[in-house]
Amino acid sequence: MVTTTDAPRLTQYAHGGGCACKIPPGELESVVAGLVGTGAPKGPGELLVGLDDGDDAAVVSLANGTAVVATADFFTPVVDDAYDWGRIAAANALSDVYAMGGTPVVAVNLLAWPRDLLPMELAGEVLAGGLAIAREAGCHLAGGHSVDDPEPKYGMAVTGIADPDRLMRNDAGVAGVPLTLTKPLGVGVLNSRHKATGEVFDEAIAVMTTLNLGASIAALKNGAVCATDVTGFGLLGHLHKLARASGVTARIEASKVPYLDKARESLDRGFVSGGTRRNLDWVRPHLDAGVDEDELLLLADAQTSGGLLVAGEVPGYPVIGELLPGRADGVTLEVRG
Repeated sequence: MVTTTDAPRLTQYAHGGGCACKIPPGELESVVAGLVGTGAPKGPGELLVGLDDGDDAAVVSLANGTAVVATADFFTPVVDDAYDWGRIAAANALSDVYAMGGTPVVAVNLLAWPRDLLPMELAGEVLAGGLAIAREAGCHLAGGHSVDDPEPKYGMAVTGIADPDRLMRNDAGVAGVPLTLTKPLGVGVLNSRHKATGEVFDEAIAVMTTLNLGASIAALKNGAVCATDVTGFGLLGHLHKLARASGVTARIEASKVPYLDKARESLDRGFVSGGTRRNLDWVRPHLDAGVDEDELLLLADAQTSGGLLVAGEVPGYPVIGELLPGRADGVTLEVRG
């Protein structure tokens, strides 16, 4: 591994970091609008989950009673350590399968690398990190695709399986159930601070490299049918999508939302990504807020490899709000102190 003090800082080769470099949700929805409802092709299986509600992965039910779950996710460096970046990106890609209630089976690497700027040895460390997480998940990792690119990017395309009758999807929420969050927020502001200062936040790395496997199993065991993971669109963005798809309004109790150490300090020092501000701008027309702007920025903070947001109580994880009947004024999000 590259361990000298002269090792390049990977985050300096990226215009954004992690899931904060996603295309803004409003722009993305307008781009893919023409792909929704185009009709089923001739071929095996029935599409159970597609583009319609912006779910975490696509799901196709096969005749043998198994559902295939397919997803892809990749992003620019979120930390400077190549091995950790690989682990974070892999955990993030696998999370989409867990969020649907599935089990990852096989993944392939997606790698873009500036081969004239960064040593290929570093690329090998990124791939090694991805392999370590795939092995931890019990998921096969077989090959992939790479391109020469001015900006480094890494992730995976993942295929999993699920029981089609026990999926967790974002359009299945009902009023009256609690909302559970399985990882603390604050990764975005800490990653922005890391990119700007080089400070390393071990707690943030530990959170980002933790698989959502246990949370997914616990949610299914407790009867959950509605969930999403919290990544680049922030808690408010992903919850807005869930509430809109389910026809409900979601209320968040801000005082109950857990945060990583130094997240608020990092916000106060101005380490807020452009992606986080765009997230808040996107949901603001659908937001009834009883907290200040700083609190809203933390709730909209662009997460990388965040936790699951589950409609239902999951033992061992904090309840941060509840789903309410849908409001006639189009508000999908209520935030209270």
